[in-house]
Amino acid sequence: MSNAAETPKVADGFDAIRARYVELTGKVPPSIETRIEVNKQAGRLDAVEAIEEHRQVLIMNNPLGRKFGQLVHFSQLVALGDASPARLHARSAFKAGATVSELVGVAELSLITSGIPAYSLAIEIIGELLEEESGSQAE
Repeated sequence: MSNAAETPKVADGFDAIRARYVELTGKVPPSIETRIEVNKQAGRLDAVEAIEEHRQVLIMNNPLGRKFGQLVHFSQLVALGDASPARLHARSAFKAGATVSELVGVAELSLITSGIPAYSLAIEIIGELLEEESGSQAE
């Protein structure tokens, strides 16, 4: 069990992790909140920090840059049919400056490599992004 002196450091560590996701995607994904909460209960901040450092190096500091890195990530997840993280990375690409045309380009390439299901998933996700965007502009 940790003592009171360690509590602020742990909270700061998890808050820093949350802040990175907000920077990347605009929010903390539910799966990441679950990861944080489970590891907080287990006293495993160090494990989450190790995972997040790995992500920081490979995703945030990628030589492709944030926009193209997120487009590649989106394309790979669409090809795998992994909808929830594909949504997250499409949103991240969009937030990093990807255009609707670039996102559609991912959908079109996914058709070549993974067929109609991947293309359909990508188009569905892009449609959701556009709905979110038009909804946020209307407010």
